[in-house]
Amino acid sequence: MKEERMKSKTVETLAREIYGEKATSFLERLSKTIEPYLKSLATKDDITAEGFGEEDVLVITYGDSLIAPGTFPLEVLNDFTQAWLREIATYLHILPFFPYTSDDGFSISEYKTVNPSLGTWKEIGELSKGIRLAFDLVLNHSSKSHPWFTSFLKQIPPFDGYYHTREETYDASLVVRPRTHPLLTPFVREDDEVVHVWTTFSADQVDLDFSNPLVLLEFIEILFFYHAKGVSMIRLDAIAYLWKEDGTSCIHLEKTHLVVKLLRALIDSYNLDLYLLSETNVPHKDNISYFGNGRDEAHMVYNFTLPPLVLHSCVFGSAETLKRWAASLPREQKGTYFLNFLASHDGIGITPGYDWIPEADIATLEQTIIDRGGLISYKTVGDGKIAYEYNINYFSAVADPDLDESLRIECFLTAQAVMLELAGVPGIYIHSLLGSENWKEGPKRDGHNRAINREKLLVDEVVRNLSNEESRRGAIHQRFTRMIRARKKCRCFHPEAAQEVVESPKEIFALLRSTEGCEVLCLNNMSPHDVKTPVSVASAHDLITGRIVTADRGMVVLKPYETLWLQVMEDL
Repeated sequence: MKEERMKSKTVETLAREIYGEKATSFLERLSKTIEPYLKSLATKDDITAEGFGEEDVLVITYGDSLIAPGTFPLEVLNDFTQAWLREIATYLHILPFFPYTSDDGFSISEYKTVNPSLGTWKEIGELSKGIRLAFDLVLNHSSKSHPWFTSFLKQIPPFDGYYHTREETYDASLVVRPRTHPLLTPFVREDDEVVHVWTTFSADQVDLDFSNPLVLLEFIEILFFYHAKGVSMIRLDAIAYLWKEDGTSCIHLEKTHLVVKLLRALIDSYNLDLYLLSETNVPHKDNISYFGNGRDEAHMVYNFTLPPLVLHSCVFGSAETLKRWAASLPREQKGTYFLNFLASHDGIGITPGYDWIPEADIATLEQTIIDRGGLISYKTVGDGKIAYEYNINYFSAVADPDLDESLRIECFLTAQAVMLELAGVPGIYIHSLLGSENWKEGPKRDGHNRAINREKLLVDEVVRNLSNEESRRGAIHQRFTRMIRARKKCRCFHPEAAQEVVESPKEIFALLRSTEGCEVLCLNNMSPHDVKTPVSVASAHDLITGRIVTADRGMVVLKPYETLWLQVMEDL
């Protein structure tokens, strides 16, 4: 009881830090908001374990990444998950599956309804029976077609205070911008007054005003609603931009962190079987700030620096930059986790890589992306612009098209191996698991760069390819699955197991994962030629292939783009 009182006090304290005198009314409304969901709450007491282990893998997909004529895409996804993902994934992140008007789902026009073109809540419920689900909480903005915004334009209370507005002459020079379009978008109210609304991401995505307590209450209610529908993880989309204050950068503000803390405090107060994942594509130190003190903000953050550094290693055939960064990573606090990923529904965010990749290499990387069929997206910085994202399928990005197909596959799989090895939970985008390449028609058809990696695939054709080991899709899926199986069986890959970057030739990324009574040396050749590297064992068992690897005078040779996970059998 004492613990529960302390937790409740945390919610109250945070509410007062955020809203001051408005907190009393907020807390009264909060109790009424949550009350309808209390009887059906799934808590951590209802499950066998807390946290994440070596067996956990998250697969990321749109609700309609796989389609079949005449069938709801969510039904297709459920069937595919049962047949092809159950052995691989413990979590399935279904990207926004609600009615929307743009941005492939991230401009939401209704938060509690399943997009009827995808299915219904019934299909979501069926999916949740076979795998744990992750949903997006898109809380920075809504679609301009959302009823809240149409009511805002009509000046209908309380919605007249739901969105950020500023004067047309507002000085936005200090505001960190993730895009190049104007920050303010004019809209005409019902009385013909022109109002300028804050639009961080597009003119169709209007920013909500969280200084109004009613807005936060709306999203708390949505969070509890999603939890009642079977979600186990909530991704806080674009959370870094949530709070706005004049005269600041309007990114990573203190009250943004306080809002995350309040959501976490609610989860802890009710002991919910629910984890928070923050989405902040920013430099590493800002990214990990969303861990808070390790117990009071997000349970998990994306490891945004990993994708550009692995790309850099593959393009230059050198792991030196990747090793420097990996050696700098602090040991995660118990209860906090990196989501290690390479590909996503977005592109490869280059911004976190700027702190690590040599400046002289950036131009080469950009030209490589263009040469391999990709596109570059830019953001405003001061009076100019800078690349913030490479829009390209990850296979197309890392696998040199001049190489033989077999070596391209090896290169891609070695990149994925690095992601699987590092401390944290692997997050695998569906198109990586299926061995997709650039969807060249996507940007032309949909009018935006990110479509290049968002192709919708006919499931029957995919399954035929997966069943054929000679096809690219079949080879990648089979080999990827083999690595995941090996990872799941070895406790050295537990997120809390120790990790150490081991000295090795520049082409080799060598990582030692260890826990009590167990060590695995992970060796990854990031180059297209044979490389000899020192090892401290006479013989070892390769967890991926099952073969015995024997050292020759303390050295082993890795073939081009070869990965070995060596469990010690005999020390030198």
